[in-house]
Amino acid sequence: MNLTNRILVGLGASGSHWPSQLKELERRHITKIALFLECMKLSERQRIYQALLESHIKQIPLVHIKSDMTKKELLFLSKNFHSIYFTIHEDHFKLLYKWSGYHKNLFLEMNTDNFVSRSVQVKKIGGFCIDLSHFKVEEEKWSKEFEYITRRERITKDFACNHLNGYSYKRNCDLHTIKNFREFDYLRTLPSFVFGKVIALETSNSIAQQLKFKSYVCKLMFK
Repeated sequence: MNLTNRILVGLGASGSHWPSQLKELERRHITKIALFLECMKLSERQRIYQALLESHIKQIPLVHIKSDMTKKELLFLSKNFHSIYFTIHEDHFKLLYKWSGYHKNLFLEMNTDNFVSRSVQVKKIGGFCIDLSHFKVEEEKWSKEFEYITRRERITKDFACNHLNGYSYKRNCDLHTIKNFREFDYLRTLPSFVFGKVIALETSNSIAQQLKFKSYVCKLMFK
């Protein structure tokens, strides 16, 4: 795996801390990132959109969207930052009508509650955004989500992108504030088919820490 170019640092997963993350991106002259908007109200999103337009950020291939986002917002991100992977949750299938014309740009992040609604039909959208720590949780539970995903293992095009965060073996849960590099070691246990073309770090950590995580993961996967 050529992970160096595929792993992107993430902006916004820390919620209100995004201004400091953006300043750090500017100082480091990083122009290609992932964006997490799930926790942001419209007013906050409008602030971040304007800040991004005034920044050196040129490409945001992956955006984790919120249920109240409009097609106009997706168009804005596509036009200005070449966004092509918009990641959604299972309950967003009831909202597909809002994003007509973008269905093949939507990618599903599964839950970890051992339930898959009948409304979830990945064939209606672009495929999966496998949250790698969620997949590990699902695997340990051998959950309904795990079975739903693995039944499609051979449909390569369905596995397009990822969210990347830490994992606790002790609690069998995902970790979004990383305290130890070893919280990424679970990645070596995952099957290769779940890794997509774009892998977005979804952590509340600083950009400097995320860059260290990226370096660690790249070395880890080549051991």
